[in-house]
Amino acid sequence: MAEASTSTAHLDPAEEEALKASTFRRLHPKVYLERFLGEGLRPDGREFDEWRDISINVGSISTADGSALVRLGDTTIVCGVKAEIAEPELDSPNEGFLVPNIDLPALCSPKFKPGPPSEEAQILSDRLNEILVSTGVIPLSSLCIEPGKFVWCLYVDAICINLDGNAFDAALLAMVAALKNTRLPKAKYSDETDRVLCSRKEKVPLEIKRQPCSFSFGIFDSTYVLADPTTFEEPLLDTTFTITLDENGDLVSVLQLGLGYAGTEDVLSRCIASAKKHHSVVKKKIQQIS
Repeated sequence: MAEASTSTAHLDPAEEEALKASTFRRLHPKVYLERFLGEGLRPDGREFDEWRDISINVGSISTADGSALVRLGDTTIVCGVKAEIAEPELDSPNEGFLVPNIDLPALCSPKFKPGPPSEEAQILSDRLNEILVSTGVIPLSSLCIEPGKFVWCLYVDAICINLDGNAFDAALLAMVAALKNTRLPKAKYSDETDRVLCSRKEKVPLEIKRQPCSFSFGIFDSTYVLADPTTFEEPLLDTTFTITLDENGDLVSVLQLGLGYAGTEDVLSRCIASAKKHHSVVKKKIQQIS
């Protein structure tokens, strides 16, 4: 006890207040968040409808056919695309494969443990697959090398390096950016050898048809609508809305998780309007990718 008293005695008033705030946040997270929102701000200083900064860097993984690193605030996700030649399905002889997956390792957040993929990672992978396939980001027919014999299989693997909330939005953006950055060797089928010949010098980009972006919102205490929730805010939310828009800002899908309800206003319409407003910012980032 004496040692503890001595260690805190060396703190100046500002440090002591910060320590008290940190302890209160850890012990009473809901009350902590309520007090901030009651003052019209969030714990990280943002307004309710304010989004964190986004940065996109592509081509940083030399061993991949395409790659991207996305930062959404402090959430950081790296995505790499690896292409392999495979045989098509019997009922889809002209279509290749697009296989997205995300890993949430223990290094990205204390809430994850080493071992097999967590349930959260599996759910995120399923959601990402549903969006990428349903929107037709890449026509699977464009991945065909020789009908009924050889097609491209694209493994789109994302890994979260640091998680500070809103992993889905960051992961989808990283995957779309990595696919835009992907270049495949020009492949040609040989009837004589029944094999595929790939050029080492000539590479071609993917045929990107759609560029979906998602925008997530959290409902807290059935009252507050928070855009781009953080790791601290997410466990305290009643409901989460994820709005997915295409490259033109048109609505693709809406996903609601949780049963909370926010007041009497049309919350979903507000979320869609806010997503469309922020879409222009994200669209400019994606258009810069080559």
